[in-house]
Amino acid sequence: MRWALVRISLAVTAMVVLAFAVPLGLVVREMAADRALGNAERQAAAIAPVLAITTDRAQLQRAVASTEAGADGRIAVHVPDQPGPAADGEEAADDAVAGDDGEAALTIGDRRTSETDLRAALRYGRAVSLAVEGGTALLQPIAVDSGAIAVVEVFVPAADLASGVTTAWLVLAGVGVALVAGSVAVADRLGRRTVRPAEQLAAAARELGEGRLSVRVPEQGPAELRAAAEAFNAMARQVAGLLAGEREMAADLSHRLRTPLTVLRLNAASLGGGDAAEQTRQAVDQLEAEVDTIIRTAREQRSALAGPEGAEPAGDTDAAEVIRERMAFWSALAEDEGREASLAGVEEPVRVPVARADLVAVVDALLGNVFRHTPEGTAFAVDVHRGGSDTVIVLVSDAGEGIADPEEALRRGHGDGGTGSTGLGLDIVRRVAEATGGDVRIGASVLGGAEVRLWLNASGRPPATPGRSRRGARRRVGRG
Repeated sequence: MRWALVRISLAVTAMVVLAFAVPLGLVVREMAADRALGNAERQAAAIAPVLAITTDRAQLQRAVASTEAGADGRIAVHVPDQPGPAADGEEAADDAVAGDDGEAALTIGDRRTSETDLRAALRYGRAVSLAVEGGTALLQPIAVDSGAIAVVEVFVPAADLASGVTTAWLVLAGVGVALVAGSVAVADRLGRRTVRPAEQLAAAARELGEGRLSVRVPEQGPAELRAAAEAFNAMARQVAGLLAGEREMAADLSHRLRTPLTVLRLNAASLGGGDAAEQTRQAVDQLEAEVDTIIRTAREQRSALAGPEGAEPAGDTDAAEVIRERMAFWSALAEDEGREASLAGVEEPVRVPVARADLVAVVDALLGNVFRHTPEGTAFAVDVHRGGSDTVIVLVSDAGEGIADPEEALRRGHGDGGTGSTGLGLDIVRRVAEATGGDVRIGASVLGGAEVRLWLNASGRPPATPGRSRRGARRRVGRG
């Protein structure tokens, strides 16, 4: 399309330039010839006062030499002898030019025309221009003092007839080329502005067809293309939102199965020996593995679907209430296993910018790690602290064996690492924390085991750069 617009502009502009330049060039040539002949007439008119006074050869020669054309040898004066009685018409005109012998009575200067040309000028009674070798001769009849008619011949070289024509034509050609080049440049720029949005729209459509649902099209260009880009972006957002919603729902539902699966695993462990008990434990293990696969796949696809507008709106949840509720659920299982559980810091409401369902999933993931990775009878504690007006810290500690190498555990964020962990639980915790501008860290607890520290930014504002850099080295943890 772009080159089609350029070709159309080139053709139209070239035709317009030719339509004006060719006639204008011819007019310039005619004007140059008229200017040269007009100058010749003025040169001839300069001799007329002298001829009206005298026909003396010496005086006429001085008069001719005083003119510009005469000094260059381009003026000739033909003076007839005194005419006698003559017949009317053509014979009288012939006698006015020639004597009895047929020759001019007086000729001054170089003559370039024939006797016939002189007689024709006398018959017309006005200036006549004739083509001669090397240029044009202007014949100007002038009355002399004796009443006869003399003819002043002024030679105009061909160079004078075309003086300035070449320069004018070159200027016209340059202007025409500039106009054509300018129109092509403007058409190319306009075409690029028109074609680029169409190319971007086509490229985005191809990427969307290849599965890159985060692609968007800049809404620019003509009104029609802007409308098409707006419709495309709306469609892409709708498709990405639908797929992300479905996969997020699958991930959330699957992750919520982790809590009853933990209970089933612990209950299956208490069944003792026997084939039925072993089969039950194997079935629980297989079911948990399948749930982990669903969670991992759904969250990976959700990350791929997240585009520039993929940020989810934050909620406003009372963290103290959620932690009390989940601790009441896990306390029953802790009592069955002989675990001592303690809870502190939840007496007053603690508002955090996290959706309730997400916060429930975070607390279940943290507590589920304690039950999965510590033996029965291991004590644990949950403490909630407010660090100023915009900071909430949740500490989940246990009295287990702890983590010997926290850095290695952090590097096992996506894999098993030999501990039976998928890393998915704390990956969910990390996502929720970083969505508020916080982070997740692990270390040694006061109970002697591991401690997971969840830091939430209660204000919802993004953290300072140093805080982000500090979290960059500890983005993932090993337990899940």
